[in-house]
Amino acid sequence: MSKYLFVPIIAFSFHLHIYAQKSPAPVSEREAWVAYLDKVAKPVIKNLAEDRLKEAMRVELSPHIDNRESRTSVAYLEAFGRTFSGIAPWLNGEGGSKKETQLRDQYRQWTLKAIANAVNPSAKDYVIWDGGQPLVDASFFALGLIRSPWVWEHLDAGVQQQVVAALLKTRNTVPVYSNWLLFSGMIETFFCKYELPYDPVRMDYGLKEFSQHWYTGDGIFSDGMNFHLDYYNSYVIQPYLSVMLQVIAKKDNRYNAFAGQFDKIAERYAEIQERLINTDGSFPVTGRSIVYRGGAFQQLADMSLQKRLPASLSPAQVRSALAAVIRKTLDAPLTFNKEGWLNIGLYGHQPGIADFYITTGSLYLCSEIFLPLGLPAADEFWTSPAEPWTAVKVWSGQDVPADHALDLR
Repeated sequence: MSKYLFVPIIAFSFHLHIYAQKSPAPVSEREAWVAYLDKVAKPVIKNLAEDRLKEAMRVELSPHIDNRESRTSVAYLEAFGRTFSGIAPWLNGEGGSKKETQLRDQYRQWTLKAIANAVNPSAKDYVIWDGGQPLVDASFFALGLIRSPWVWEHLDAGVQQQVVAALLKTRNTVPVYSNWLLFSGMIETFFCKYELPYDPVRMDYGLKEFSQHWYTGDGIFSDGMNFHLDYYNSYVIQPYLSVMLQVIAKKDNRYNAFAGQFDKIAERYAEIQERLINTDGSFPVTGRSIVYRGGAFQQLADMSLQKRLPASLSPAQVRSALAAVIRKTLDAPLTFNKEGWLNIGLYGHQPGIADFYITTGSLYLCSEIFLPLGLPAADEFWTSPAEPWTAVKVWSGQDVPADHALDLR
């Protein structure tokens, strides 16, 4: 055995031993992820199912908030749309342990009731669907419905009609000339997927801007006309483009050329994402919306869910890296308040790093890191032995292949 290989194995084993001492209860990585999902999602989904989300959720606002009343009023759709989007693949799945299956069945029932209340004008928890921020979070809700056909197919016909009516309200909002084009596009993608009348122009506009004008190179798109060093390629851009391209491909072949390029772009960005995760699960604190916590790695989680990871990344090393992010961001003291709601922050309660639009509801984008729970329990993502990710390998002395930029020419 190489002397260089021996050191990281010891270091990584030590890392796992320390974690096992801290959290001995979960007997498998998947069970640990399900437990985190439940801790994050339960206050949102259960309370909305009981028609008491607005009563139960104490909305914390960024100290830099721009419009206190408006931001508070839209926080409830924020919390629900983002949470649902992240747990939707798990809701759509089957199998797992008896405990997980029972929990999923409970969440399915809660989710059906939660949706019914969110779109029912007579319910106390009917949410606001008109306006700028509602466009954003209606799109996450639509993305959740795309990711979980089980949920859409098990809604009562009357509730389905109310869902459509609610989403149609978003057409009154003109999106900002940025990643917001994809919010309008995602809602139309939902209509397209379920054979409902849709506006192809709202899908085409975002797809063309990103494919023809906003790709900057090396696996990264700019967010509109200007490049920003943040995580929006993962929060929104690449996961949204991926879903839109997959759905529209069944109806129209005009985006096939871009889809082929996008596959390479997405693989490269997955490599970048994995390399951003430090040995302890921390990651660079750069760019706006950093309080979305693990949502910064939605793209890497989504590539795992779709089994589209590049050959350079094994599912086990990605699982280990994402697990480290989950623990780092959700185990920090004061991550949750006494009632179980997320506090504003990245590592605990840090309201000062919140942008002017951040509310309690915004924080639930962290649910996107749970996307791989949509994979079967028997999938190699869950069954393969834990592996060190790139940072662990390098910073424990192991020799690894050099990193290289993507050139599409």
